[in-house]
Amino acid sequence: MIRRSIWTALACVLLSPGLLSAGDPAFTASFRSRLELWDWFQADANNGYAFSGNIFRFGAEQKREKLDWRIEFAAPVLLGLPDDAVAPAPQGALGLGPVYFGSNKRNRNTAMVFPKQAYLRFHSGGSGGHSLRLGRFEFLDGAERNPTSKTLAVLKNTRIKQRLIGPFGFTHVGRSFDGFHYSWSRGAANVTAVGALSTRGVFQVDGWGWTNTGFGYLAYSRGLGSGPSEGELRVFGIYYHDWRPIGKTDNRPLPVRKADHANVAIWTFGGHYIHALETGAGTFDVLAWGTGQTGRWGVQDQAAWAAALEGGWQPGGPAALKPWLRGGWFRSSGDGDPTDGKHKTFFQILPTPRVYARFPFYNLMNLEDRFAELVLRPHPKVLVRSDVHWLRLSETNDLWYLGGGAFNPWVFGYVGRPSFGGRGLATLYDVSVDLQVTKKLKLAGYYSFANGKSVMRAIYPDGKNAQYGYLELSYRF
Repeated sequence: MIRRSIWTALACVLLSPGLLSAGDPAFTASFRSRLELWDWFQADANNGYAFSGNIFRFGAEQKREKLDWRIEFAAPVLLGLPDDAVAPAPQGALGLGPVYFGSNKRNRNTAMVFPKQAYLRFHSGGSGGHSLRLGRFEFLDGAERNPTSKTLAVLKNTRIKQRLIGPFGFTHVGRSFDGFHYSWSRGAANVTAVGALSTRGVFQVDGWGWTNTGFGYLAYSRGLGSGPSEGELRVFGIYYHDWRPIGKTDNRPLPVRKADHANVAIWTFGGHYIHALETGAGTFDVLAWGTGQTGRWGVQDQAAWAAALEGGWQPGGPAALKPWLRGGWFRSSGDGDPTDGKHKTFFQILPTPRVYARFPFYNLMNLEDRFAELVLRPHPKVLVRSDVHWLRLSETNDLWYLGGGAFNPWVFGYVGRPSFGGRGLATLYDVSVDLQVTKKLKLAGYYSFANGKSVMRAIYPDGKNAQYGYLELSYRF
């Protein structure tokens, strides 16, 4: 009843004659269709399947001198979901296909329409000053300001944004946030504050309601330098609260976890620094990101951390390929002792995991990731990227974690599988090609191969390797 009243009031405001009479609104629409091909680690169920995920977004927006508004609906359509791709524990769901299937009342084909965004934005006008959004919107942590350096802009999009909070846009539904988003900018500085409830969605096509989780976010960002030497510094704090009376995913014995219905209330503090330097030998970049966590994990104390260090080089030649070489290291804490009353596993909150795990069989919890990356840009409309990731668990007594956070009130949102004393997860090889055919039409292809190590051998003795790929079409009307 409260949710319905909020939506009725917001719709009346957005569609009021006072707003519409200020000028014709701009209508927006986009469509994305992806054929996903899964060959999960060999298990006692169907580990090889394909399905089609599609999402159509349409709406209207209007930008005025000091007041903008936007209302947008999403219509996800899932076709051909597998109904036989869940194996007995500990093998579990074999890829994301059965997760979509189980999250949508076990329907192989399903669809829904729901409000994706609907907000009012009050602002000072121009590119600086104050801005306040009220309503339903998408939010990405780390996206508070836009650097002038193209190198830094790419780093923010691919290695900073959405590590902890994001709309999970890779899925065929995604998530939004209901609340407020305040931003203040002056020159190179920005202050952002957000308080919001997370909506349902991600894997279930019904994105109307809430998950009974929420967060508060406060960040200060500042650009440093300009021209050939430019950097950016951000410090942030996040308070996350999950008041769902359900069991949590961690390495405690099952009866203990089932009995723990206390809330999750976690404080996360951290920051990042990125820098790009243009020289005669090419452009060099560095990235540092880190965070620490405290608070409560149900009846346990939370004490966790995560850190990333990366560097890259764009040599001056060969000019025809415009190569970009990058490498780095990431590690997050795991819980080595499930009986000490402390939860030491880093919690990723509400991220978009696929940005940092392009084959989404892992996330950033209890993980060490060493990677090398090559990006080629042989044409302004073509981007080729290939990665190698050496993945292993931080703590052998903890779990191998999958998932991206709460997406309804009944499912915790993260899944953990035992390591059986192993630490090696997999070596991941992948390649992607993005083709911007026109300003409106984009085609993309992706292929990856995971060479499983000791953890995978223990869980999937019949086949420790996996493959994943997709073909995707995106069009903006």
